[in-house]
Amino acid sequence: MTGNRTATIDVGAYEPLLLRLGAIAEHVGVEAYVVGGFVRDLLLGRDSDEIDFVTVGAAGEADSGIRVAEAVGKSLGDCSVDVYPKFGTAAVRFADPERFPVRLLEFVAARKESYRSDSRKPNVQPGTLDEDLLRRDFTINSLALPIGEGGVGALLDPFDGIADLGRRLLRTPRPPEQTFEDDPLRMIRAVRFASELDFGIDTAALEAMHKKADRVSILSQERITDELQRIMQADEPSTGFKLLHATGILDHFFPELSALQGVETVGGQAHKDNFFHTLQVVDNLVDLTSERPASETLWLRWAALLHDIAKPQCKRFQRGAGWTFHGHEDRGARMVPGLFRRLKLPRDDRMKYVQKLVRLHHRPVALVDEAVTDSAVRRLLFDAGDDVEDLMTLVRADITSRNPRRVRRYLRAFDLVDAKMIEVEEKDRIRNFQPPVDGLEIMEKLHLAPGKEVGLLKEAIREAILDGRIANDHDAAFAYLMEIKDHILSAYRNRDQSQPR
Repeated sequence: MTGNRTATIDVGAYEPLLLRLGAIAEHVGVEAYVVGGFVRDLLLGRDSDEIDFVTVGAAGEADSGIRVAEAVGKSLGDCSVDVYPKFGTAAVRFADPERFPVRLLEFVAARKESYRSDSRKPNVQPGTLDEDLLRRDFTINSLALPIGEGGVGALLDPFDGIADLGRRLLRTPRPPEQTFEDDPLRMIRAVRFASELDFGIDTAALEAMHKKADRVSILSQERITDELQRIMQADEPSTGFKLLHATGILDHFFPELSALQGVETVGGQAHKDNFFHTLQVVDNLVDLTSERPASETLWLRWAALLHDIAKPQCKRFQRGAGWTFHGHEDRGARMVPGLFRRLKLPRDDRMKYVQKLVRLHHRPVALVDEAVTDSAVRRLLFDAGDDVEDLMTLVRADITSRNPRRVRRYLRAFDLVDAKMIEVEEKDRIRNFQPPVDGLEIMEKLHLAPGKEVGLLKEAIREAILDGRIANDHDAAFAYLMEIKDHILSAYRNRDQSQPR
């Protein structure tokens, strides 16, 4: 192995496992090296729950990683071994998380790669450890830690990755244009690492990302979105999105977000840059939810990212009124399913949650700007349900004014809305509203069959409760039903008979 060797590093609680794995590899007749993110995170003082290994067997041997993984499975027990012979890789998963300090071990034989211009799938051949480390994305991921029965060896650092860790810099082992031409996902990974680790990107690499931005078009959306989700869970997601936008990469897979950027001026009146406003909202939301795990607030962060997504389509200039974006929240909510479909995000309750928050994010603002009536608060509680706290967090994050007095005024107003919601909810129990007179009772008492008539009567009761005209209890609702039933049924039946057949 050519390149720099440094002193042996302290592997802490991982040492017993690594010594055992090294002994197993030696028994199989294979050299084993810990590589990649585990070594990087070890040097950064970050915990890891998986370890990547590169193995070197006899010259030209492509299955040394598989052989070591199978031997590990037999020796350690209480684990599963998944083998992928097509790729020459294997994974060992531990069933008992308390037994070992990690959950996953991945093994692959040292290899070299070559690429075609129209594909990111490489032609893979057995290689040396030098060739394997050279093919990696960044110098900080091109470190190798030899392990054996005698212990953990001196760290191998052929591309000055340790110095780059100290500089907090992302740099490629090979010329960056070649690195990104071969595998354009590495450009998005550069952005993700910059976001997660708070690292800068080498100037030459940034220039190459500009030049090769269109190469991301050959990537599967699933691979892009995997990286995007990691960026979204960073402590400061704006870092990643600013880099994606500045390099032109964002335009190729998320043009709707890029379209938010820019300021237009008419008659000396300009609107704010909605791209940078949106990113500030996402960062504000991260700060407001800092006590919750990032994985728990992921979809709330997506709601923040998409809350103004329809503003370019709704932008209008009205003389005397200035710039308006009327209806952007409703149009944005309608855009959410299409965006989730294209970005390969889950189209389930998580999508509906994001859609709801996008649709409702202006409602609390309207309550601030107008008199806060009980009826308006009831309707907000009814529409938001259990997501009302997240909605109020989002609207607070949406305050990005640089005027401290204005910020304080809005925060005080939102506190008033919060207090009013607590008061109304204690009195009227509107959140997760269940009709006090349900459809079965209506059908039984009025001798109706299931259908539109029942729905109209339920809707009339609900609207009366939300308007505050009747109490949210059975007796009041039933009395109201008996009062309005003839009028509503008569109007519906007369209208139905007048329709052409």
